[in-house]
Amino acid sequence: MSITDMIPTLDDAALVSLRVNASRLESTGAGARQKEAALLLPLIDAELATRKANGAKAPRAAPKKATAPKKAAAPKKAAKKVDDDLEE
Repeated sequence: MSITDMIPTLDDAALVSLRVNASRLESTGAGARQKEAALLLPLIDAELATRKANGAKAPRAAPKKATAPKKAAAPKKAAKKVDDDLEE
């Protein structure tokens, strides 16, 4: 199954992701990848327009996952000082 056959079966998030990647490859890709991306973009846009016309919500790009901030290392306890006077 080619990617063009898969376009109608993709969910909205996957379709938006495919469009972002195809757009990037059309701009920065080389050779066959650039040509394929240029051919895919109108097909993706047509599918998005069809979904919008049929009342589907406008697809949005998936939000980026937030990463939890790293916890700072706990401060080290000060080593107990041995009193030199006690050793006598």
